Order: sequence, then C-alpha cells, then structure tokens
Amino acid sequence: MKCPFCNAQDTKVIDSRPADDNASIRRRRQCEICGRRFTTYEKLETMPLMVIKKDDTREPYDRTKIEHGIIQSCHKRPVSAQQISAIVDEIETSLFNREEREIPTSVIGEMVMEHLKDLDAVAYVRFASVYREFKDVNTFMAELAKILEHSEKA
Repeated sequence: MKCPFCNAQDTKVIDSRPADDNASIRRRRQCEICGRRFTTYEKLETMPLMVIKKDDTREPYDRTKIEHGIIQSCHKRPVSAQQISAIVDEIETSLFNREEREIPTSVIGEMVMEHLKDLDAVAYVRFASVYREFKDVNTFMAELAKILEHSEKA
C-alpha cells in the first residue's frame, strides 16, 4: 500500500479488525519511510453494478455520487457524517442484495428520498427538488403537502 503522505511503497500493517458488521476489514498502517500512520479499508469485491441513467446511458455504480447528493441535501442541517455514511451503507447493501447487474437511477433516487424523509424533512425536500426536477411552485407545494401529511401520521 502506498503512503498517502510521502508516496513511499513500503508500509506495514500494525492492526487489523473487522468493520461495518464484518463486511470489511479496517487496517491501521504505518509508513516505513516517514513513520506516519493511516487507515485503509478492504471490502469484498462484488459483481460489477451498472447504473441506467434517465437518458438510457449506462455507467458504473459510484458510491460517492449518492454520498455527494445526500451531503448537499443535508448542508447546514443537523445531520452527522456518521448518519450520512449509514444511509449510504444501507442503500448500497440494498442495491447489491438485489443481485441485479443494472439498476435505474430512479430506483436509487427513491431509496435516497425514503431514507431522507425519515431523517430530515428539509434535506428530503432539497433532494426531491433536484431529483424530481420540480418545474413550478405547484409541484413543489404538492411534495411539501406529502411531507406534512407524513409528519402528522408519525
């Protein structure tokens, strides 16, 4: 493993332990050259997952895109990085458990909205407004009405 600080090739593992409910391995490493420590995670490689976009093009699944969308929606909201990571983990696990090689972005978007709805209403509306491409105020208000109805039931 290459050192992220000095780019040296020689690093040693000083500690290994299971992470994410035994779904990955967390390793503490130390650079043989500069002596600095860093953490890496090893995860089982699963079948490649392709995402079908709205225009029917396909691209490889990228966890960071989901994470980025959620982070933007939760900007300046009382949502921790740990909560965001947990949501992304749940969505990712659900996607890979489907055992399908291609997943439409609409499925991923709906999963994100379902998680955000329970986490933070403002983050949910932010994500929905971009994801559903609200064209006018009436569409936006209809979505807000759904949120209010959901919160009254809870």
